[in-house]
Amino acid sequence: MLSGILLIFLPLVLGYLIPIKKTNIIEFINTQTSRLVLVILALMGLSLAGLDNLSQNLGQILLYTFTFFISISVCNLLALPWLDRLWPTPTSHVHRKLPLAKMMQESLKLVIVVALGLIIGLLLNVDLSWVEQASEHILLLLLFFVGIQLRNSGMTLRQIILNKKGVIIAVVILVTSLLGGVIAALLLDIPINNGLAMASGFGWYSLAGILIGDGLGSIYGGAAFLNELLREMLALMMIPLLINRYPNTAIGYAGATAMDFTLPVIQNSGGIRCVPIAIVSGFILSMLVPILILFFLSL
Repeated sequence: MLSGILLIFLPLVLGYLIPIKKTNIIEFINTQTSRLVLVILALMGLSLAGLDNLSQNLGQILLYTFTFFISISVCNLLALPWLDRLWPTPTSHVHRKLPLAKMMQESLKLVIVVALGLIIGLLLNVDLSWVEQASEHILLLLLFFVGIQLRNSGMTLRQIILNKKGVIIAVVILVTSLLGGVIAALLLDIPINNGLAMASGFGWYSLAGILIGDGLGSIYGGAAFLNELLREMLALMMIPLLINRYPNTAIGYAGATAMDFTLPVIQNSGGIRCVPIAIVSGFILSMLVPILILFFLSL
């Protein structure tokens, strides 16, 4: 198990060591990463189709999903408002109509890809033993690209250290999410390290679902994907409602997505002052997702 996890971790490190300055190369890598995510999620759907007692396993996936989602969300949302009280963040009180439905289309597209993979697998009724090995090979390439993306995201160590609030928000999300993962693991009577791995997605649903699915199987992978997807959808709805009164809570609950997907909502709702905090907290959590998931899976 440990050697397999280290093998998966290696392309992430190699990718991070590669600095790229040409914009067209970065854009190419971003495009290929998005395509690889779609391919692996389709394979995830196929692997679900190959499960024995599919209806029973789908029930287990939903049980895991909602247990982790509720446990982690409650822990996050109990702690973050205290940060708003102790260290409030000024906002610009911007009120703009946001196309939330349009922003959710990307998330829904990934759900559709998994569903199509599941449906195709059920309809074809063919041998799907090759799916797991194919997913592993594509995952290695995906992690290599993710490493390159993290290295070339534009964030420097100095920028991260100087934005103390972004760092503190990331730490609060880290600690409370892991606590929620432990609680969920105890409720579900599963290994604690599995619960900690499930809690380490921080909203990055595609990568979390892929990594955990590769390490723990399709049931855990499907639950991780849906858990983080629910987090992102709830964040999209919460940010406009909370950010002017509880900006740290709104930014923190967005998790890793605060540096990219939910950033436009944060900026439009809370103003430009919230942007550096969101980018730093989101960047730190994005960096931690593959590191922590792979670490906990190796225990």
